[in-house]
Amino acid sequence: MKGLVLSGGKGTRLRPITHTSAKQLVPIANKPIIFYGLEALVASGVTDIGIIIGDTGDEVRAAVGDGSHFGACVTYIPQEAPLGLAHAVLTAREWLGDDRFVMYLGDNLIRDGITPLVDEFRRESPDAMILLARVPEPQRFGVAELESGRVVRLIEKPPTPATDLALVGVYLFSSRIFDAISQITPSARGELEITDAIQRLIDDGASVVPHVISGWWKDTGHLEDMLEANRIILDGLERRIEGQVGEDVRIEGKVVVEKGAQLRDCVVRGPVIIGPGTIIEDAYIGPFTSIAGDCLIRRAEVEHSIVLASSRIDGVRGKIESSLIGKECEVRSRPVRPRALRLMIGDHSLLELP
Repeated sequence: MKGLVLSGGKGTRLRPITHTSAKQLVPIANKPIIFYGLEALVASGVTDIGIIIGDTGDEVRAAVGDGSHFGACVTYIPQEAPLGLAHAVLTAREWLGDDRFVMYLGDNLIRDGITPLVDEFRRESPDAMILLARVPEPQRFGVAELESGRVVRLIEKPPTPATDLALVGVYLFSSRIFDAISQITPSARGELEITDAIQRLIDDGASVVPHVISGWWKDTGHLEDMLEANRIILDGLERRIEGQVGEDVRIEGKVVVEKGAQLRDCVVRGPVIIGPGTIIEDAYIGPFTSIAGDCLIRRAEVEHSIVLASSRIDGVRGKIESSLIGKECEVRSRPVRPRALRLMIGDHSLLELP
């Protein structure tokens, strides 16, 4: 079996972060999201992996390399434009050949992995297997309708969903999916929808097996989802202190301090991860916070947030919480009067002020 990881989307729901970075490389617990999917594939025995790339392809190549770090062999497959998941499958057709494959969306996280599902697919050999999860807002996803344990209908982002069973971003296919894709047309949003292709398989009498997962899964397309995924992953950390910690530092709970980090006169309440080269001084770092490498946080409070590499938060009054701060950002106070806000905000930003 082969693995097909999709990393070509534009990530419009995470702008402005994704104006300059691939959404699949935004870190969760200081590790790019796409790495979790690659690790899950390798753990299931799938090591021949193709990655669909788009405008951010160079950045993805630089981060993943040839895949040897993961125990995989990675091939990069450029997609001309993000024209739908089914279009991505067609783009990879020559590389996939007649092999059965796992398609894994690069911005999805499944905490319990996919090994049992891949084993079942190998053993039972259906034409397709779809993963489903019960969600509170199914209208955001492709939705499945089941009868007597069989998939009878799939609808992409229906305004009034008939069920709460959302398609998880992992699919397992035989080569029969190519014939199904060849029979569908672009949707109203101009994309070849994978839900339409799977529906064609169902209508043609193919064997499409549903698997409702009970473990935790998250599509990290929104800020709230990203923060929740960060919270879940951090909660599974084991305490590890490798950086320099001063005597005036109080550390509570599951905290990881990477080698080269420096903590002085601060309180860190886990679960928290602090990257290499980062300096925390005269500050409070609260639970469910990931701070990447080479950051500076001084005279500030940060909680339930993700701070990307080489950013500075200095002298900020009030707690920063439930936030995603990009790479090489600077957040600081201006102690001048009259007091005013001085902002430089990127396109599609959301700014919330008290």
